[in-house]
Amino acid sequence: MNERERARRPGGRSARVAAEVHQAVTDLINERGYGNFTVGDVAARAGVADSSIYRRWGNLATLLTDVALTRLNAQSPMPDTGSLAGDLRTYAAQVAREITGPDGLALLRLAVALSSQGHQGQQAGDDLLAERTRQLQSMLDRAVERGEHAPDALGVVDHILAPMYVRVLLGIGPLTPEYVDGLVDRLL
Repeated sequence: MNERERARRPGGRSARVAAEVHQAVTDLINERGYGNFTVGDVAARAGVADSSIYRRWGNLATLLTDVALTRLNAQSPMPDTGSLAGDLRTYAAQVAREITGPDGLALLRLAVALSSQGHQGQQAGDDLLAERTRQLQSMLDRAVERGEHAPDALGVVDHILAPMYVRVLLGIGPLTPEYVDGLVDRLL
């Protein structure tokens, strides 16, 4: 392969390996639950060497954090509809679809587990919350720039995300559009 051919493949093998490793983690969480697999299990499932995972992510906690952040960012980008109410409704609907989808429960379990597992896990949980808060804050800052009154980012977490997460984790009823919109209405 010459330089020109390589230049046309941004990501290439590296991106493919990362996607395969991420899917292996998600599958293992679905099948075994958090804490019931090793880097070796992930490597075997993804068809890569353990050393590839250690070289890229360093340890399992960092890999798990990367999986959670990547999935959250890919599946629930921050909308920009022109109004805070529209942004929050769109965002809440995206999150509801994400956490009730095929890997949604695994992603939630991963986020909860990362938040409650010792110092390294706590750091991973803090990183997840910090990244999501930063993203939410960008949406809220746009609303303030438009002259709208906006809650703080933790208000969105407490009043929109947390109730949906708890319902899914505990298997309490569906996340209907009416329920999700109601969460946004109560916050605003």
